[in-house]
Amino acid sequence: MSPRLNQAIETEYALARQAEAGGRAAEAFHHLERAHILSQRHTLAHVRSHLQMWGWAWRQRQPREMLGQTTRILAAALFSRIWVPEGNTGGANVSAIQPMPIPADLRDLLSR
Repeated sequence: MSPRLNQAIETEYALARQAEAGGRAAEAFHHLERAHILSQRHTLAHVRSHLQMWGWAWRQRQPREMLGQTTRILAAALFSRIWVPEGNTGGANVSAIQPMPIPADLRDLLSR
């Protein structure tokens, strides 16, 4: 993983922490989704993104999201190097196998 991509992922995690600390749960999850999109092609980073989402779900008392993240943690560990649904935001509210459009600012980071 390039240092630039790694820094972008860390920035999204920092923004997620700030938003959650400020009581903006939906905004925090949005930043976790962006970190997920950026990390999908890197197994450990991909697993970490789902662990971060699981932690968010725990703190927000969202059992459906926790269950969805549990299955996604396992899938990320097993399949990240084989296939990922490009652009998928990683939340339990979307199909785990559905490719999605990549936001333009993230597309630029992933193309390098």
